[in-house]
Amino acid sequence: MFREKDGLGFLYKTELLLLGGAIFLYNAIGFSDYMVFMANTLCIGMCALYFNYFVGADKERFTISVYIFFALLTFSSIVMVLNPFYLSEINNLRSMLMGEPVVQSPSGIATYQFNFGYQLAALVPFLLIFTLVFDKALVIKIVSLLACLLFIYLGMQRSVFVGFVFSVFLFLILYYNYKAIFIVVFAVCAAFVFYTYILKDNTDSYNNILTKNEHNMEEYNRSTLAAENLRIYSDYPYGLIFYGKDWSDVTYRNEVFSSGITSHNAYLMFLTYVGPFLGLGILAGLYYKISKIIINAFRNVKKKKYALMICLCCSFIAVSINSLSHNSWLVSANGPTFFLYFAILHLNFLLNREADLDEDVVVTHI
Repeated sequence: MFREKDGLGFLYKTELLLLGGAIFLYNAIGFSDYMVFMANTLCIGMCALYFNYFVGADKERFTISVYIFFALLTFSSIVMVLNPFYLSEINNLRSMLMGEPVVQSPSGIATYQFNFGYQLAALVPFLLIFTLVFDKALVIKIVSLLACLLFIYLGMQRSVFVGFVFSVFLFLILYYNYKAIFIVVFAVCAAFVFYTYILKDNTDSYNNILTKNEHNMEEYNRSTLAAENLRIYSDYPYGLIFYGKDWSDVTYRNEVFSSGITSHNAYLMFLTYVGPFLGLGILAGLYYKISKIIINAFRNVKKKKYALMICLCCSFIAVSINSLSHNSWLVSANGPTFFLYFAILHLNFLLNREADLDEDVVVTHI
């Protein structure tokens, strides 16, 4: 039952207004899809209500919520790993859990591989960085690294790999300084040995991130799609909604988009529909506070108080990078993305609240 705890009030008015406005402009006006607009608004609203009223000021409840979230993502990844080896059994399990037929395999608890990609993008940096900031045993760190490599290898998502490498490398540089070079060299060697002696002989007959290139047509190359989208954007610089057009109206003569695909860049598609004035303003409003939180977390990267925040921030960065090659993102109510968004905002509130309480205690003692 939702309730106001400790007189918190509602913490996310601004964020919900910005998200609601973005979803309305993009889904309701741009795509004329009111069902998606209502569904996305409901999902994001429920997530904000969950953190604000159910989690509230309870740090332990917050931590448990985050651990459950990543435990579910881990379970989904394990399902993906087993999918190629037990195809019919795992697909039946996936269908039962999702309540709908399986469309793409291998995958986790998701209908499509790109949906699962967002789960993987959120999970793998969190898993590895968690073992580092909480100083787990060396064997746990190595097992975590190998698990992440296995998930990425069989997950078939190159954008996940890019997000993982970027977020983890950024963390290593800030956390270990020059020692990061040796850690990266060790990780590359471990990856090479892991692939050569374990993955190559046991999984190369299955679809993986390396064999995916063999099946991709050149016209579906992400850079080509983005370049074509930029040409369309240059023809309609104020945003499609101001010209009374949608994607099908402006791509019907374009061979690259003839099959109905998009540029697979969530931010570029948003700006193509909404335009630079509204679009950049909304993006600035959505990411301004969370960017400040991430920068502050990295400034305090070695403090145990910020350990969980660092994990969440790196996970959010990886998911945000993943959106550069896919359509789903924060505004489209992609599950891992908006959960991480509100989790970071809420943990920042909890940390600030703890700091204020500590100051009050010091003043009282004085």
